Amino acid sequence: MKTSMLALAAATFFVTHAPSVLAEEGATANDASSSEEQANPMKPDTSFSVGEIVVTARGMAGSTDNVLTSVDRLGGDVAQDADVDNVYELIGQMPGILVTDFNQGTTNGKFSMRGFNGEGNINAVKLLIDGIPSNNNSGNMPYIDMVFPLNIAGIEVVRGTSDPRYGLHAIAGSANILTRSGGTFLDGRASVGSYDTYEGQLVAGLERGNLTQNYQIAYRSSDGYRDHADTERFSLSGKWGLTLGEDVKLGAIARYYDADAEEPGYLTFADSRANPRMTNAYNVSDGDTRAMQQYAVTADVSFSSDLDWSSMTYYNRLRDDRYVKYSVGASQQRRLTEEDHYGLSSALHWHSAISGVPFMFEAGGNIKWQDNRSARWLAVERVPTSQTRDQQFDLSVGGVYVQANIEPADWLRITPAYRIDWVGGNFSNLLNNTTAPINDYGSIDQPKLSVAVFPADGVTLYGNWGKTFQIGLGSGAYLIPPRQVDLAPSINEGWELGAKYQLRDTVEGRVAYWQQSATGEIARKLNDPLGDFETVGGTDREGIDVQLRVKPTAELSVWGALSWQKAVIAVPTPATPQLAGNELSHTPRWLWSGGIEYAPVEPLTLSLTGRGQSSYYLTTANAEGKWGDLAVFDASVAYRLNETLELGLAVKNLAGSYYEYVWWDGAQTLHSPANGRNVTASARLRL
Repeated sequence: MKTSMLALAAATFFVTHAPSVLAEEGATANDASSSEEQANPMKPDTSFSVGEIVVTARGMAGSTDNVLTSVDRLGGDVAQDADVDNVYELIGQMPGILVTDFNQGTTNGKFSMRGFNGEGNINAVKLLIDGIPSNNNSGNMPYIDMVFPLNIAGIEVVRGTSDPRYGLHAIAGSANILTRSGGTFLDGRASVGSYDTYEGQLVAGLERGNLTQNYQIAYRSSDGYRDHADTERFSLSGKWGLTLGEDVKLGAIARYYDADAEEPGYLTFADSRANPRMTNAYNVSDGDTRAMQQYAVTADVSFSSDLDWSSMTYYNRLRDDRYVKYSVGASQQRRLTEEDHYGLSSALHWHSAISGVPFMFEAGGNIKWQDNRSARWLAVERVPTSQTRDQQFDLSVGGVYVQANIEPADWLRITPAYRIDWVGGNFSNLLNNTTAPINDYGSIDQPKLSVAVFPADGVTLYGNWGKTFQIGLGSGAYLIPPRQVDLAPSINEGWELGAKYQLRDTVEGRVAYWQQSATGEIARKLNDPLGDFETVGGTDREGIDVQLRVKPTAELSVWGALSWQKAVIAVPTPATPQLAGNELSHTPRWLWSGGIEYAPVEPLTLSLTGRGQSSYYLTTANAEGKWGDLAVFDASVAYRLNETLELGLAVKNLAGSYYEYVWWDGAQTLHSPANGRNVTASARLRL
């Protein structure tokens, strides 16, 4: 039957208001049994860290600490001193992350993982900023540009299919960017670099009594490596926290972002090799203006040492107006996107013990309502000549989940979970005044199970299994004629086996093998006037991740990560039987990253980082050759003159390597060269 969001809203309402009902149960359990702090001190750890991770408080409801899968964390110390064009580059330093660098103005790039690419036809990572869902309708990640590095407290990446907290877009996992909160400080960073790049960031915190205030203002301007690549970006944000007693914390978040950018366009193979910094004459009027806003109100309540409740309501606004021409024989397009997303999430967390067995139970839910417009025109030098798309569509997606942690023995934790999602919405084609209902996806069930064994201090063996889902996006979510059969959700089923070892802060290592298979996988047609989809078929993905961090002395830290992955079409559609066994496009087999940090004397820090990947096919036909391999190294020097002032010098693409993003337009390869060797000088002032 067609989805009704009323049942989902009622379920989330219960979760939101359940604390008053369950508080008495929590108090009774607390009297009768031990709290979490009294439970087994040996806890499973499946995470891997790059940089310094600071833990300031125990996790509330919805915490990643309750998830037994491969988790990676990037420390704020690494982020805040980074010289990057965009924050997705920071996430690209983390293990097993694939970075897709379009290098086209505001359409700059994204990250992906677990055998999914960053092309935009399938977006498989749930992005959050301070827990606020931050994907647009298609699953792309424009909101990531709102955050500048100096304001990042840490980044957390959760991989796989066993995390029940998120539904839509969490096909392969999630990434949460955490911004700085609390404290009294003033932190500013100014930098100047190659390609007439100028950046200023200012972050401030003020904590007085029970009130905290945190602010960020940032601006970046650059002419870009290539001709016709000027960009200007401005970001402003604020966070406020109010503590009522010891157990209640209310919060508010507001962000504003504005960007204006030219686009250098894509080059033919010959031009990319002859002059990678050039632009085409026909791209002279290509560019984009983008404005975004994000607002949230949060509430965290500790009813007792055993019972927590966390809730959030939020609003995201995206306005994007882009002119783009892909090749000399194509028409320029104007692409207008207007999206307003509203959401609510809530989770209740109770831990205690039953018959002496430590036990945790969590129930949560989230709902998002979207109001979207997508319009396109053919144009000549920004003068529209005809309209090819005018769509208005609303989408409602949400779900509820339950999760438990059971510790029947000192060396064992079992985490079963279950999530159910529902989808609703309507579609209007304003060009021909037709409408269409949402596909009848029904209830999308996602069982999950995780097990961790920790036989000795510092050792965790873990395994997990679960299901996630994919639905059509844009017009692909609706039953638009001539289609007469509802599109079923694509179900991803995956599992993972891993081992983690940590010896204090000296050695940290993790190895994991994973598989993920999808039924009826679908992909957006990226340049289709209707915004329709195509069926890929059944797919299989698998991989091995190996990570190691060693800190032999206080002055030296070395880390490295190597990932092998494979993504193939296992069951092709009846129309394309020849694709059986072919690799999915833009998915390299190998990914690697690593870094060395050395502080020979106290005020001086030397760093060398690198990342690389093997080549990939451009389409599922696997017929256009393999492209896109790279190996890039960056070096930096930081010298702290005193407690308040630090000077830095960074050289990116140290060897001046040529690397690029490549795609196939149906007749030829098109190339977007990445930045060459470039230098940035910076000064950071902390008060």
